[in-house]
Order: sequence, then C-alpha cells, then structure tokens
Amino acid sequence: YLSGIVFFLATVSLQAQNKIKWNTWDEAIEKSKKVKKKIFVDIYTDWCGWCKKLDNTTFAENYIAKYINENYYPVKFNAEMKESVNLKGTEYKFVNNGRRGYHELAAYLMQGRLSYPTVVFLDEDLNLIQAIPGFQESDNFEMIIAYFGTNSNKTTPWSRFISQYTHQAYFSE
Repeated sequence: YLSGIVFFLATVSLQAQNKIKWNTWDEAIEKSKKVKKKIFVDIYTDWCGWCKKLDNTTFAENYIAKYINENYYPVKFNAEMKESVNLKGTEYKFVNNGRRGYHELAAYLMQGRLSYPTVVFLDEDLNLIQAIPGFQESDNFEMIIAYFGTNSNKTTPWSRFISQYTHQAYFSE
C-alpha cells in the first residue's frame, strides 16, 4: 500500500516538472543573441479570464511546456505593462487609453488587433511570423507550436500539415 503511494507521488512530481520557463522580453532578446531560437510570446492582461484558463490548462500540459522550453524562448507579456521595451532599435511604450491603456509592443505584435490572449511567434531574427488570437485547447495548440517550431510554415500549408499531423512525430513524453 505504502509503495503504491510513494510511486504515485513520484509520478506526480515527475509529471509536474515541465513548466514553461517564462522569460522577460529583455531576457529572451539577450538569450536570442547568444543562441538563435524562435521567440514565443503569450500576450495577456491581468483581468483576462481566458488568459488564466490558458495558463491553467494548455500551458500546464507537461508535453507542451517541454516542447516550448526546448524550441522557443517563451515570453509572458502583459499588454498593459508600463515599462518601455525595445525591439530591433524601436522603443515601445505604454499608451494611456481610457481606464486601461495598452503597450505599443503588444499592439505591434498583434497587428493592431488587441485581443487577449494572443500567442505570437517570432523567428530567430525577431521578425513576426504570426499572431494567433484566442484561447487554444491543448490538442490544437500542440499542432500550432509544432508547425512553427519545425519551420513547417515555410514549406507546408497549414491544411496539409494538420491532415498529416501525428502527436508522436513531434512530442516525446
């Protein structure tokens, strides 16, 4: 009986080991200068319920956290933060807009469509690949991160990628 409990606890702790290792914007940029990797940006706000659900479900999946950590520099970016940030020589600032306001970098990355949550993919040279608005279930999200993580977006239309997709081809658990 006790060995079963010990095995269960060991299994739970192993499963919980892969958490997304979030970087600040500046940390991701600095790491990218040393070792080239794509940057994955989760744009959120503190008041966004779907953002919290994304954190507690999809981002909490062990295999998704592991894949993101291995293939991207993940950044959690508050679209309402007040600090200025730089991207490729341009300084982006907070803009007061009514009660809340928004960060210019969030607006730039989301191409003017302020919608939360939005996940954004940047290539190794910090160029925007794509912004994807809305909550993502883990089964769909795993295809998205594999699509960009393997550069399949450069050679394969999304419809063909998902029609041929298998979880085992991209994720080892």
